[in-house]
Amino acid sequence: MSEVVYIYCDESCHLENDGMKAMALGALWCPADERKSLSRKIKEIKAEYGMPPGFEIKWVKISPGKLSFYQAILDLFFDEAMLHFRGLVVPDKQLLDHGRFAQSHDDFYYKQWYTLLNRLINRDNRYRIFLDIKDTRGRRKVAKLHEVLCNANYDFDRGIIESIEQVQSHDVPLLQLTDLLIGALTYVHRGLQGNSAKQALIEQMQRRSGLSLKQSSAWQAEKFNLLVWRAQP
Repeated sequence: MSEVVYIYCDESCHLENDGMKAMALGALWCPADERKSLSRKIKEIKAEYGMPPGFEIKWVKISPGKLSFYQAILDLFFDEAMLHFRGLVVPDKQLLDHGRFAQSHDDFYYKQWYTLLNRLINRDNRYRIFLDIKDTRGRRKVAKLHEVLCNANYDFDRGIIESIEQVQSHDVPLLQLTDLLIGALTYVHRGLQGNSAKQALIEQMQRRSGLSLKQSSAWQAEKFNLLVWRAQP
């Protein structure tokens, strides 16, 4: 019997002219039948550290006063065998030469999502993908991404990649965890400093992943897989 896998996706600084140097995409996944248990554990950590049940885990909310809470959340990711993450970082969007490849930034955007997600698709399983999109073109983006992934996997009846849906991140704790992980990646690749709590979390992620976060992981890494995109010479 095929396994149903849920994939939670988020993106940061992905727009072409947003003034941000680095762009990051991320996907967190787990078996569908584990998602409620994992979400419940996140809620239990919130309660343990005095966070309201509706508190949304977000990279931008990290502060010294909440550091121990965020460290516990990050440990949950690394300790839970059913949770996996793959991230893709474009370190400097200013170096992109779309004209050379006869593509628009939107074309490049979908290529990167394909690169990120297609690595995760096993034709023996079934997938539901949940995406938090922050701009007004969300519905069109979701439809296009679904089409690209299905065509790449000869999944014309959508029996493998069953759906790609937009969701509100404040309702989905596992999507909030994705935000936390890609927030760390963009912080590193933008060369930011000055927030001691964020720096402590980055050091924790580096220690637990065994990665500097500035270089790609081994291709076959399953727990924390990272691709740092490099332009063709």
